[in-house]
Amino acid sequence: MAFNSVISLFASAIGAAPGEIGELRKAWQVAADNGSQESLLAFICRERGVAEETFLQKLAALLNWPFLELAKLTVQPEARNKISTKVAFQYSVLPTAMNNGAVQVAVSNPFDTAMLNAVRFDARGPVEFALAPKVELEKALKRYYGVGAETLDEMDQEVAVDLDIPLDKEITEGDQEASVIKFVNQVIWEAFKDRATDIHLEPQEDELRIRYRIDGILHQTPMPPQLKRFQPAIISRIKVMSGMNISEKRLPQDGRINVRIKGEEIDIRVSTVPTVYGESVSLRLLSRGKIFMSLDKLGFSPKDEVAIREIIVKPHGILLVTGPTGSGKSTTLYAMLSTINSIQKRIITIEEPVEYELRGINQIAVRPDIGLSFAMGLRHILRQDPNVIMVGEIRDLETAEIAIRAALTGHLVFSTLHTNDAPSAFTRLIDMGIEPFLVASSVEAVMAQRLVRTICPICKTEQKVERSYLKKIGFPEDEIDATKFMRGTGCEDCRQLGYQGRLAIYELLLLNEALRPLILGRAASSTIAQKAMELGMRTLRVDGWNKVKNGITTIEEVLRVTQIEEHLDALGDNEKTGMWTRAEKT
Repeated sequence: MAFNSVISLFASAIGAAPGEIGELRKAWQVAADNGSQESLLAFICRERGVAEETFLQKLAALLNWPFLELAKLTVQPEARNKISTKVAFQYSVLPTAMNNGAVQVAVSNPFDTAMLNAVRFDARGPVEFALAPKVELEKALKRYYGVGAETLDEMDQEVAVDLDIPLDKEITEGDQEASVIKFVNQVIWEAFKDRATDIHLEPQEDELRIRYRIDGILHQTPMPPQLKRFQPAIISRIKVMSGMNISEKRLPQDGRINVRIKGEEIDIRVSTVPTVYGESVSLRLLSRGKIFMSLDKLGFSPKDEVAIREIIVKPHGILLVTGPTGSGKSTTLYAMLSTINSIQKRIITIEEPVEYELRGINQIAVRPDIGLSFAMGLRHILRQDPNVIMVGEIRDLETAEIAIRAALTGHLVFSTLHTNDAPSAFTRLIDMGIEPFLVASSVEAVMAQRLVRTICPICKTEQKVERSYLKKIGFPEDEIDATKFMRGTGCEDCRQLGYQGRLAIYELLLLNEALRPLILGRAASSTIAQKAMELGMRTLRVDGWNKVKNGITTIEEVLRVTQIEEHLDALGDNEKTGMWTRAEKT
């Protein structure tokens, strides 16, 4: 359609004056002369400050075309079969319905002659056009065709695929490489855009299922139905990228991929294991630019933050951070190290892997393949005159013994343990074989943590909760009336989940003279926990309730990541509420 015709339609829709039309014509000519690739429709919307959706709605009325809300629409399968995957993705068009033998196709730019002709030719029959915003079209294409569908369509036409083509270090949205490479790059690209921390490729009997872990929850990604046919090629490509042996399919393998996405360095840890229907592949995405957070941004209560700042400047002792895999322990430890990092302190870490490089800190990566274990590295670190040592994880007796010896000989040691709560760390060390008196004299504090999803700020709204339910789950009764409970209703920004991002909840146990006799006497973790709560320790659940009170997260999230502590089960309701109040006041 000619420019003057477009301008006329625009003038009718928006009410532009004749003088403004002339200015638009000149501006468009300048942009075209400068090599602009922007479409005429996008140019007009940008120049006049009009939202695309608003413009398209008015334009649809003038053209007598339907305007479609794709999020509320169900696409008919028979319509989808009328337009090839290649054309649909190349021109960002979506066949939506069949009307008396004609296929209805949603487009975002009715002035693109090449697109209109390609759609008519591909349909091989009558076509009725409708309008929809480009962003909504792209989302709908992935929802109905699956991620990478256009790439698999190309694979069908290829005789052979060269899997030895090296990975382009820069992954972008429009990679023009071989089809398998493009598909794998696109899967990683989509995971990055969705803020996923893990990608799982899981072979099933009749499909290759791909799931992303976003904010700690797994979500299945729509994939084309023919993906199963290309399973061997896709898995081989990932193994080539991560430096694995592609001919070995019987044994588990580990590898690593370093890529750059939109200028951001991404370290991808890859693991494969053989399953009944083929090799299952897991990719852990570590963004070096996002893992670091300062101590004041981690969500500590003011009292706990003061206590932590006092501990991390002590000359010796051990600070343990506990929690399951993926609970943010490394992020917390990095924040602590960054806070005390100075020219006067020699800080050495041993990690598996080094997830974030801190300037001024000496970091060692564990290498089991050459015998460099935590214990071996830690033993040699002590000869390097450190002030502060961080051990990625205490896994065995030897590592624990060396860490405790380091703490008792004038070093401040940071490390992690896999326990459910803070009091269990003492019994875990003793069960490893450490003498109770060594544990009691070396450990300064233990902090347990979990990650809860935070409510999406865009769709946050008040939630009504029954008082009987709140009492049943242990929410403090005297706080119910004063608390405004919030939740997310779901929107485009949060993928209709109601959550966006994560924050940690904490349980900080400070070792003191009242607790040491219990450790020396090998007391159960529940006994230690009860005593610590009497002295003011806030449990994970209590800290979670505080973040619910502040409108940060929901009741459901706190219940999902915490458990009812065994030592609370033996207490009456009045005692539980009383302990909660004491912990809050202190």
